[in-house]
Amino acid sequence: MQLKHLRTLLSPQDGAAKVTCMAWSQNNAKFAVCTVDRVVLLNDEHGERRDKFSTKPADMKYGRKSYMVKGMAFSPDSTKIAIGQTDNIIYVYKIGEDWGDKKVICNKFIQTSAVTCLQWPAEYIIVFGLAEGKVCLANTKTNKSSTIYGTDSYVVVLTTNCSGKGILSGHADGTIVRYLFDDEGSGESQPAGMEKDLSDKLL
Repeated sequence: MQLKHLRTLLSPQDGAAKVTCMAWSQNNAKFAVCTVDRVVLLNDEHGERRDKFSTKPADMKYGRKSYMVKGMAFSPDSTKIAIGQTDNIIYVYKIGEDWGDKKVICNKFIQTSAVTCLQWPAEYIIVFGLAEGKVCLANTKTNKSSTIYGTDSYVVVLTTNCSGKGILSGHADGTIVRYLFDDEGSGESQPAGMEKDLSDKLL
């Protein structure tokens, strides 16, 4: 396999300029990058910078530097983007179909601990992990969130299968948890028992 450098999307800077998260839109037309300055940079499919917007804290009294963006995902129709933050909140921004469309917050989900990662697998469904170990679901239609399952370990990473009906979460203690919303005809069942044991654990 040969790799070819096409262009630099984000130039190196003096001092810390950590990239905290990135996301491709489902239609492959937009690529979002967020750095430690909490600004979301939007590039087109050719890597050209086309737009940007600043995120906001859950509470302005703590200031604009009181949090970091840890998770970011586009909606399936690529017109919205979910932002998960360390100040215990998820904002959903409507960014529109065209470059330059006004950015408007259309949903917000307040949590009990820092949001560490998130995915947007289905039309109204955002799945996210929390620092306290919970994996949760946010419904953008009802504007409500709920816990899917709980663990005792920080959620480091989260991914979904191609259909969006199954998730894997990776935790700080080395555990990988699998959860199925729908067995999709495979015949696999969800183990019963305590909340933590609702999912298969792969060690």
